[in-house]
Order: sequence, then structure tokens, then C-alpha cells
Amino acid sequence: MSALQQHYDQYTAEDFQVWKLLFERQLQALPGRAAPEFMEGLARIGFTADRIPDFRETNQVLRRLTGWELVAVPGIVDDALFFGLLAAKKFPATTWLRKLSELDYLEEPDMFHDVFGHVPLLTNPQFCSFLHQLGHIGTLHASDANAVELLARLYWFTVEFGLMHDPGSGEARIYGAGILSSAGETRFSLSAEPTRQPFDINKVLDTAFRKDVFQTTYFVLDSFEQLAPTLPQVQRRLREVACLAEPAA
Repeated sequence: MSALQQHYDQYTAEDFQVWKLLFERQLQALPGRAAPEFMEGLARIGFTADRIPDFRETNQVLRRLTGWELVAVPGIVDDALFFGLLAAKKFPATTWLRKLSELDYLEEPDMFHDVFGHVPLLTNPQFCSFLHQLGHIGTLHASDANAVELLARLYWFTVEFGLMHDPGSGEARIYGAGILSSAGETRFSLSAEPTRQPFDINKVLDTAFRKDVFQTTYFVLDSFEQLAPTLPQVQRRLREVACLAEPAA
């Protein structure tokens, strides 16, 4: 992949307005709903409403805290590249922002999703360790569509749409970027409407998802410590999928 740069001087007044509106809206909605780990990460990374994050500055903080960095990409990247970046402790992020007319829904993730939603947890060593290991596993199976589907489900129901128990209140809190960057799903995910299940890796791998609607099912972790021990089970499932796909001799 050729290096893509964030051209900070090309952001428009509308871009800054969009970032400010989205940031302030979520900052009002997330206290008491977002996982403490996310709110702590948001403070560590230093994002503000008045300034679109500069990847160079953000990467200085991430490298110091966890050894990770952002890599600018034009949009969704292919599976092999995506997993390869995670394995190298690099997180792909778009540099463009939605328009004022698109504040509430986009078909493809923009910078607010990628950066506001994901980056604060890239300051968390446990969460980063899970992403790093997931990247290594994915690089081994990126050419197998069935395996990629299972890995996509794991990523979807954790990194994108994961919930976690708050040890203080016992209630669910949000850590998934797809929720944290969405005003509507922030409220919906913790309402009485969807199903919330204890995190079970086999159920996660068996659950399909849709990208164009609010989720009907969310899986709730006890803590990030629960993630890494699931990966050997994931690898076993991937080997089983590979064996089933092999033609009979």
C-alpha cells in the first residue's frame, strides 16, 4: 500500500464544524454509558471539540503509551492488508469527514468513527494486545473466506459493537467504536429493545450481523481480560473450518 497522508491544511470550515458537532454530541451522551476505559483513553489522547485530530500528534501519544500508530487509508481496506496492519500495531483510519447532511448515518466509516470511536482504546494495553493477536491470526487466514467471516464476527461484536459490565453498577457500558461514534446506537444499545448476552466466544462466532441497522444482539464482556483467552478457541474453530473446506482425497 502506498503511503497516504493526512492533509490537515485541506480541512474545510464545514469539516471542523462536523467534528465539533459530533464530538460535543457524543461527549454529552457518553458519560454513564461508555466504559470507563474509553473515557480514560479519551482523556489520555487529548481530543477536543475545537480541533480535528492531527495524526502526527496522535501517533506521538500512541507510540509512547502502547506502541501503536494510525495509518491513513482512503476507506475500507482488504482483509489481508487490514490484518497485516493490526499485526504491525498499525490501525487504519480514514482522513475524510462526513457532511453536515450526513451526521447520523454513513454507509462507510469516516474519520469520526475511525478516530473518535477507536483511538481512545488504542491507549489501553490489554485491548491493544487483543487487536495485535487478532491481526496475527488474521494474516494466517486472510485468503479463506469462511475463516474471515468468523474473524469478522469476533471483531464486529467486540471492537465495533462490544459492551462491558461496569463493576461498580453492574450495568452494561459501551466500548465498541460503532456504538461510541453513533448518537442513536449509543442510546439504543443500552435500552430495553435489544438483546444483551454474556460474552460467549462460540455464540459470537455463530452469530451473523448486519451493517445497515442497529444491532439486535450485543455481547457483554466482564472485562478486557476476557478477550485474549478466547483466541485459542478461535484458532481451533478456524482450523475446523479449514479442514471442512478441504476436498476429500
